[in-house]
Parts: sequence; C-alpha cells; structure tokens
Amino acid sequence: MIDYNITSALFKMAASQPDALAIALPAAPGKPLPKDGAVSYHKISFKELANQTNCLSRGLLAAGFESGDRVVLMVPPSIEFFTLSFAFLQSGIVPVLIDPGIGIKNLKKCIDETQPTGFIGITKAHIARVLLGWGRSTIKKKITIGPRLFWGGKLLEEIKKAGSTDLPRKCFAAQPEDLCGILFTSGSTGVPKGVMSTYGNMYHQVQMIRDTYDMKVGQVDLPTFLPFALFNPVVGMSSIIPDMDPTRPANVDPERLIRTLQQFNVTSMFGSPALIDRVGRYGEANDIKLPSLKRVLSAGAPVPAKTLRRFASMLNDDTPIFTPYGATEALPVASIGSHEILTPTIQQLTDKGGGVCIGSPVKGLQAEIIQITDDPIESWSNDLKLEEGEIGEITIKGKNVTQAYFNREEATQLAKIKDHDRYWHRMGDLGYKDKEGRLWFCGRKAHRVKLAGKELYSVQCESVFNTHPQVYRTALVGVAGKAVLCVEIDKEADSVNEEHLRKELLAWAAANELTKDIQKVIYHPSFPVDIRHNAKIFREKLAVWAANQ
Repeated sequence: MIDYNITSALFKMAASQPDALAIALPAAPGKPLPKDGAVSYHKISFKELANQTNCLSRGLLAAGFESGDRVVLMVPPSIEFFTLSFAFLQSGIVPVLIDPGIGIKNLKKCIDETQPTGFIGITKAHIARVLLGWGRSTIKKKITIGPRLFWGGKLLEEIKKAGSTDLPRKCFAAQPEDLCGILFTSGSTGVPKGVMSTYGNMYHQVQMIRDTYDMKVGQVDLPTFLPFALFNPVVGMSSIIPDMDPTRPANVDPERLIRTLQQFNVTSMFGSPALIDRVGRYGEANDIKLPSLKRVLSAGAPVPAKTLRRFASMLNDDTPIFTPYGATEALPVASIGSHEILTPTIQQLTDKGGGVCIGSPVKGLQAEIIQITDDPIESWSNDLKLEEGEIGEITIKGKNVTQAYFNREEATQLAKIKDHDRYWHRMGDLGYKDKEGRLWFCGRKAHRVKLAGKELYSVQCESVFNTHPQVYRTALVGVAGKAVLCVEIDKEADSVNEEHLRKELLAWAAANELTKDIQKVIYHPSFPVDIRHNAKIFREKLAVWAANQ
C-alpha cells in the first residue's frame, strides 16, 4: 500500500542515516568571504530534521491547528522553513505559499481568496498582515517567528515546547486526493492563481523527479530556488542553501556561489537561466572548473545555447546540464540535456526558427498537442490532437498534474479538460512534436502576435536573433497590429553601434520567411522579468512600453 505522506520517507532516512547532513545554511549571510578557508555554515542532520519536524507537528496540533486548516506560511530561507513545511505535511495542515515579490496588492488578493484560518511568519510579515488587512476576517490562529508585538497568538518557541514530549510520532494518513498545499503561480498574466496540489500529486512528483534525474542517497544538492530543496531530504540528498537573495538570482555573487560548490563538493545544482548565465560568464572569464558537479538543472525559461556552452566549460565533459520543462501545475513534464540540445541538428533548427527543443515527456506522463483556442474545452476528444510538426497548445495528463485552482472556477475551466476521472492540463504554451516524439516550445499562447492573416510565436522568432553575439535577449511583441522586436543588448559586448545592429537584425528578419514581417527594432535597457527566476520575460509589460516609443 502506498504511503502518500512524504514525511514518512523523511523519517525513514533519519532512521537509516541519522547523522548524515540533511541541510546546511549560511551562518552569517552576506558576510565578506574569507580570503581562504571554509565559509561558516549552520548544519542539521537527518535525525535532527526529523525530530524538529515531529516536535513542530505535535506542537501545532496542541496549539489548536487541525488537519485541513489553510495556513499562510511566510518564512525566509531558514531551518524553520524546512521544519515547518514538513510539519505541515506530517499533520495534514495545508500551507498557502505565496512569493512576497508578487507585490502588496496581489498578496492581499491571494490571501483573501484562500480564506486562511492561520498565519505563520516572521515579525515583519505579521506587521504587514496587520497594517494591510491580509485575511482580517478569517485568520484566527497566529504564530510569530521572532519578536511578537501587539497581534497576539503564540511564539514558535512555545509551539516547540508544547511539542517536545515523548508521545509517539504520528503522520496524517493522507489519501491521494487530499490537499497538501496551495501554491501560487508567479502571475505573469494577471493575478497569480492558487494551484491546488494534493498528496498524490506531490508523491508522484517526487518519484518522477528522482527517477528522471537518478537522484540517490548521499548526493549533495545546491538548490538556488528554495522550494525545490524540499524534495531532497525525502530521497536522502543533502541540501546546501547558498548565501544569496533567492528572489534575485540574476544578481548572484558568482564567486560566493562557486566557493560553496567547492566547499561541499556539490554533486547536483539547480539554477535559473539568469543565474547560470551570470556564473557561467564568471567561470569562463576566470577559467574555473567544477569537477564535483555530476548534474546541473536549469529551468524557468528557455536557456540560450551560448549560456549552456559557457557553463558547460566549467564542467566535466560527461556532466549534463538538464533543462526541465514544467510548471507549478505540473512538474516535471519533459526534459532534455545539453549534450542533446547542442547537437548541430537541434541547434540549427532552433537558430532558424524551429523553436526550442524541450525533450521527451517524462515516464508516466502523457503529452499531446491540441489546436489553438482561447476558449474553454469541456471534455477530451482525440479529435483535438494535431499531427506531428503542427504547432498547437501543449497539453498533459499524469498523476503529478494538478486538477484545479483554488476558488478560481473560470481559470480552472480554461486550463483543464475533463477525461473520465482525470483532467488534461493545458500548459498555455505553444509547440509541436517531432518524429522522435520530442516536444518543441514556440512561446506562450498569450504572447502570440496576431497579424493580418497569420500569427507569429514569440520564442520561435526570438531564437533567430538571440544568436547574435551583441544581443543578450530579444522579445517579440505586437503593437497596433505590427510585429516589433525589443532587444536587450549584451552589457559585456564590445562597443555596440545601435544603428548598425538595428540594420543587421532587420536584415536577418527579412532573410527568414518566419520573421520577415518584423520591420521594427527597439532597444530596452533591461527587460521586466518574473520574480521567481529572473528569466521569464513579461512581454505584456514590454508591449505597453513599446507602444509608447
């Protein structure tokens, strides 16, 4: 019988390797790096992680929290983030996770929408909650990490004390359909949506990630996106939390990150394309090698070939950089490694406008391409499917795929297609399948540019221009029925003549049947990007800016 509560796996790891390193966090974040020697880290073993998780789980239940309670969790990178997250899962409490970077207005909407009964956060988060009225009518149970002021409730230390008894460990007997979290998307188009993840979704997600990337006990991972670190203790991997601002991966200090990789002999890491690019440029310029790394993952947006090549120059020849494809609603969906991406066949197709190859669907997941429509599709039919090579919307079904958004019926209807007792999820991304069954990504459905008698797809067109050595990235937008190419110049490029570059890019556009309708190039100093990975371009904002140029 399957135990869908993944905290059970954590407790098994604590029993089999109690003294092994589970998590290491910077002891003095932001402190200048020593000229030589190790940087100080606070470390916690699997046994300690399990004991603290169990203590908090008992303490939360003793304090009046119940299985099924929706509780906002606002805790920065810390041991408490991990122990509280696992304690929620162990006790059946449902965390509401919202990235504070989505903005004050959206934060209030998301919290009010989920109608939480509890709020656990640091002092600053509680001050914002009280002053801005977050969840004022529903939040009754409050826990503060740090000094508590005038809002009442309990301190985390009190919760720990209440749970520090010798009572036997008890895990919530999770069923696959039980809700285990409400995770808000980054909200690139409108107010973020609360993705309803179940214990079944999370269980299968862990299995699929572990099997796809051969994750094993004893490996050492450096996750620069903190939520991904929650998978590691469950499969027996150590997590090294880097000293960086996780909301600004594009501004990471490359030397500090590299020192951490070397200090812990890290074998696996995740980084957004923006982070991989920054560290890769530094490594290439300083001839740095990272021989301990056996696996690198980068996701959040397409990773340019030149970025992959730079970072690969620091790795062993046989170490792959995987570029997983997925979303908050479904992870993973497909995957491909740098050795395959950088083959002449694939790269030539991408550079000519064939889109970005995102690999084969992972084992256990079905993927189909369906005809493009902005309307809801009530039920699944094989008549929706397109043939090999035809561009349509990427649509998926699997046990790791979520089935609905919380309190957003209209959004659910637009994104889900009922198929007997399951649902297909419409990714909102356009692409096609090749003859090998691999998926190719052409851009977001919402970003397609509609011209007279035809449509242009963002990533498919942008890839043609992104190969230029003076171009950092491009973004295709529509302005008054015309296709406009926004260009961000590579800041490290030598003396760029903007007018000469503009003429060159327009000549490239005219020479390609796919891009010949692009007749306007404008420069932008720094594209607006998502707060999670600093890599997903907000083309909606760029379109508004471009219209005013």
